[in-house]
Amino acid sequence: MNSPLKVAVLGCGSVGSQVVRLLQEQSDDLAARIGAPVELAGVAVRRLDAPREVELPDELLTTDALGLVTRGDIDLVVEVIGGIEPARSLILAALENGASVVTANKALLAEDGPTLFEAAEKAGRDLYFEAAVAGAIPILRPLRESLAGDKVTRVLGIVNGTTNFILDKMDTSGAGFADALSEAQELGYAEADPTADVEGFDAAAKAAILASLAFHTRVTAADVHREGISDVTAADVASAREMGSVVKLLAICELRDGAVSARVHPAMIPASHPLASVRGAYNAVFVESEAAGQLMFYGPGAGGSPTASAVLGDLVTVARNKLAGTRGAGESAYAARELLPMGETVTSYHVQLDVDDRAGVLAAVANAFADQGVSIQTVRQEGRGADAQLVVVSHPARDAQLAATVEHLRNMDIVREVTSVMRVEGAE
Repeated sequence: MNSPLKVAVLGCGSVGSQVVRLLQEQSDDLAARIGAPVELAGVAVRRLDAPREVELPDELLTTDALGLVTRGDIDLVVEVIGGIEPARSLILAALENGASVVTANKALLAEDGPTLFEAAEKAGRDLYFEAAVAGAIPILRPLRESLAGDKVTRVLGIVNGTTNFILDKMDTSGAGFADALSEAQELGYAEADPTADVEGFDAAAKAAILASLAFHTRVTAADVHREGISDVTAADVASAREMGSVVKLLAICELRDGAVSARVHPAMIPASHPLASVRGAYNAVFVESEAAGQLMFYGPGAGGSPTASAVLGDLVTVARNKLAGTRGAGESAYAARELLPMGETVTSYHVQLDVDDRAGVLAAVANAFADQGVSIQTVRQEGRGADAQLVVVSHPARDAQLAATVEHLRNMDIVREVTSVMRVEGAE
């Protein structure tokens, strides 16, 4: 058995405490799998006296994170504090001082991943981050390694458990957004300030990471078109159900005509699609590639223990590389593909209108679509006295064409209100 490998953990919150617990409880198994013992050398925390989910000797706790990661005896650093700073500076310092890094920091990777990858390359050390997307679900390594010989064409995923819980509750109970969010907060699925989740920021960071790996192109969170679910109504969900669909917040990364598009927004998907059956706070990622075809990865996408499982998986790989004197694959951005603006992406729209109930209205609405070069797939009309409701689903078209159509409809005298606009994805 080789000499112990010393691990520093940055952060001891819900994920960090579970990483520490697993390191302690599975020490013998980890040593057997790695070929050397793994020794917890220190845990950096914000406050020494804060309550924790795991017991630690006082001598292992420190508030000096920089001092911990730059110690000469540290082999591996696990970063689970999140955010941009001080996480970025600490990771760079660890790499520069000869330690490999395992991180779960999606926000940092999506904002400034290239800086970290370049630092790891320069230092000849590993930077692994499986836990940054979809918790315990193994999706990043399959994209980076298992599908390295294939051409991925599309990644479609539910990558935020909070929003999936809310939308699922709206679908199954008929609740409105506010009530479903309140229940998610009561159950601990949503933060007191749920903005990062419900407005799509969390999913956009994950979409950037997925697109970067899938298409070998640098994609940042700023490159991802983002819409949240706060405007999704119970009527939207009910309308989706009437057409045999469900509403999900989707991260969609596509390769189209040699360019990459990445977007996050609520969408209707057919109930027959595998992602439609993903319930509660679970995550799932649906991958399409030329040779492998369609693949789906499913499981708990967040939480202390599931995320810690992904962290430990990376730690084992990095530790093995350390013993072998090798390193894993670094950043793969050789393709450097063009990033497609949202207006050039191809999708379908579900548009719900309140219109005057008189002759010629349907023809006028159809002409509004035709004027923008958009064909209509289905129309449903319901009369309501002096008013009528139209529900129109388009064939796929450029998003800019569809958005222009909706804007034109809003300015038509016969249209009292455009009550709902939602994209439709996943149809055959």
